[in-house]
Amino acid sequence: MVLEAIRYEAGTASTPPALQILDQLQLPHRTTFLDITTCEEAHDAIKTMKVRGAPAIAIVAALALAVETGKLLTESKLPSSAADVKQRINQRLDYLKTSRPTAVNLGDAVGKLKSIAENATISADAGGIAVAQAYIVGAERMLVDDVSDNKAIGEHGARWIHANTIAGKKWQADKTQELKVLTHCNTGSAQSLATAGYGTALGVIRSLRAANSLTRAFCTETRPYNQGSRLTAYELVHDEIPATLITDSMACALLAKEGEKLAAIVVGADRVAANGDTANKIGTYSLAVLAKHHGVKFLVAAPRTTIDLATPSGEDIIIEERAPEEVTRIKGPKVTADGKLVLDQEAELISTAAVGIDVWNPAFDVTPAQLIDGVITEVGVVEKHDGKFDFGSIFGQP
Repeated sequence: MVLEAIRYEAGTASTPPALQILDQLQLPHRTTFLDITTCEEAHDAIKTMKVRGAPAIAIVAALALAVETGKLLTESKLPSSAADVKQRINQRLDYLKTSRPTAVNLGDAVGKLKSIAENATISADAGGIAVAQAYIVGAERMLVDDVSDNKAIGEHGARWIHANTIAGKKWQADKTQELKVLTHCNTGSAQSLATAGYGTALGVIRSLRAANSLTRAFCTETRPYNQGSRLTAYELVHDEIPATLITDSMACALLAKEGEKLAAIVVGADRVAANGDTANKIGTYSLAVLAKHHGVKFLVAAPRTTIDLATPSGEDIIIEERAPEEVTRIKGPKVTADGKLVLDQEAELISTAAVGIDVWNPAFDVTPAQLIDGVITEVGVVEKHDGKFDFGSIFGQP
């Protein structure tokens, strides 16, 4: 069974598009899909992390406005003026962009969709309906492109690991050799939770598994929001990939224990600055430091939409800070004395910290470029030359 996180059905002449998302707050114990019919519902889903992952939130935002616009179109409630429809689209996109400030994919999608609306407005036969239809087609195209891009990321990353890591080279010489990978947070695989399709960092793991080279994946718990234990573990179990869950603080001991068998640490990204500094889930920076010390390759898997050439360095990235309660509380179903889950009752919210303690809860940290060995994109792996990343070539720049 294919895992779905985003369900989208294109509209017809008489029916608007339809969008559902898998509520990731209910995972791994409940599989619940939510209808997204308005931009407000999409904004809330992104803000509260019912949907998460930089590529996925951009797709959900784009499609939510497609659904909203399609409904107005089928009900004949759109303005006849192309300029008025474009203005409405721009306003709704600006609103959606405020849902998560750190992830660059959302801003990139907003910019591209605004351009689509603008180009439709200035065409010779421009009218409100034509602009709306152009927007819907553009949003749907993003969904298709995300799936193909992530599959390419997985394939490029797997080939790079085979060719550039000790474990990869040993496996190529002797197919009985072990090759293991560690990942952090949740970046998706097989109709991913963090993307619309194959996934980025977990897409690399999936491609390694498809090549019969991966013997085990490790995933971190990813405190305080537990995306690793709730989501990545859920996907790995679903895809029947041999995997082991560790707490964040166990990573150093794991690297020391596994030695050369651990080929790489592969993570996703919410924003990659022009110099290669990378914002990703809190805890990524410390993993990069550990990788450098232990001689393990550290790779960032991200589509080109995540690379922000307008942001010079990590110092210019806005880091989102989240509610203290994410650190001081934890939610989940009850467990009976014999270890069985009680799923017919509401999940329990449990306090895990001293009442009154101050909390600092940054959602992301920034890993310096000098700790990153390569950035895996849908067009290939970008490596440093003379100690610096140059992303110009993958954007067609000299």
